[in-house]
Amino acid sequence: MKTTNRRSLLLLFLTLVVVMMGFGMVIPLLGFYVDHFGAGGWALGLLMSSYAVMQFIFSPIWGSLSDRYGRKPILALGILGNALAQLLFGMATQLWMLFAARILAGVLSSATLPTTLAYIGDVTSEDERGGGMGVLGAAMGVGMVIGPGLGGLLAAESLSTPFFLAAALSLAAFLLLLAFLPESLHPDQRKAGVLLRGPQWHEMGQALLGPLGAPLLLAGIMSFGLTNFEGVFSLYALQRYGYGPERVGFILMLIGLTSAVMQGGLTGILSRSVGEVWILRGSLLTSGLGFLAMTRAQRHTEVILATLFFVLGNALLRPALASLISKRTTSGQGMAMGLNNAFMSLGRILGPAWAGVAFDWGIQIPYYSGAIIMGLGLLISLQWLEPRQASADERPPAA
Repeated sequence: MKTTNRRSLLLLFLTLVVVMMGFGMVIPLLGFYVDHFGAGGWALGLLMSSYAVMQFIFSPIWGSLSDRYGRKPILALGILGNALAQLLFGMATQLWMLFAARILAGVLSSATLPTTLAYIGDVTSEDERGGGMGVLGAAMGVGMVIGPGLGGLLAAESLSTPFFLAAALSLAAFLLLLAFLPESLHPDQRKAGVLLRGPQWHEMGQALLGPLGAPLLLAGIMSFGLTNFEGVFSLYALQRYGYGPERVGFILMLIGLTSAVMQGGLTGILSRSVGEVWILRGSLLTSGLGFLAMTRAQRHTEVILATLFFVLGNALLRPALASLISKRTTSGQGMAMGLNNAFMSLGRILGPAWAGVAFDWGIQIPYYSGAIIMGLGLLISLQWLEPRQASADERPPAA
């Protein structure tokens, strides 16, 4: 990898750490916010789903625009939009204001992930792609190490304080990106004629029939399954174990630390040695078992051990899928990553909504359903995904 590309990845890593630290600070608080306004699991699920609906609509738009206008301006817009949304969330005094702030966050901050993934695709070769995606995963992990613990401590004074700090951190990341991050997409490589349209249902359907079909389907299934854990965890911990924001933040901090270590240290090595397909299969199996372990945990130590086992299953899942989709795409990296994020957003729409309603029926139902959906993903990977050495993009070209 060129030295300039390494510098770009390092700067992108630092920028994303700042953004994800702010994101990590507020995740442990959503359930407590909903409880504070007298609502239940349905409200928490819909609050998270409303964010995902906007991501689903706007991610393809931002991905396509980054192919047309470059990665840097779209990425900067997403980070600045996230800062504004966090500020409005912290100022909310009624439940509907929480929904308004989350919807705004979904519209603007949905530009961040597909553009970042496309940026990594621009500056890495295929052999380095897995490691490059691991940089993104590690940045998210580091942010989730620092953020939840800090957010839990700040919430002891006021539930809104972490949101104000998150807004300030996103603004700092925006300034850092503008000043130092170089553009990765040369003007000669940009695509003309981009239309501002919502989710391209026809293109998504066609993609499911092409070489990206199985990975994109798995992206939606994975996202649906994981949001059964993420969507209700804070409320689950509050009602089942009596945890406060500090303890929930501590557990999520451990999750972030484990994810960062695994993604930063193992993604590139494993993708080169065994390939993304085998990573996916092992991750889906372990993640499903982790869901079941969560339902059996009683004491605090058991909760921590079950949670960490769950993390072992899904830490490598997202970067492995992103790397596989990036390698198999036959269109622009921005469009491919936009499709990836769109299918993930579709899972994040249905997953939290289901988890919230199921939580009100029985607090363990979301975790049983998560185990079932991860098992379905494993069956799909066994049936429709070929191992790395047999994939079309890595076969020798015909003479």
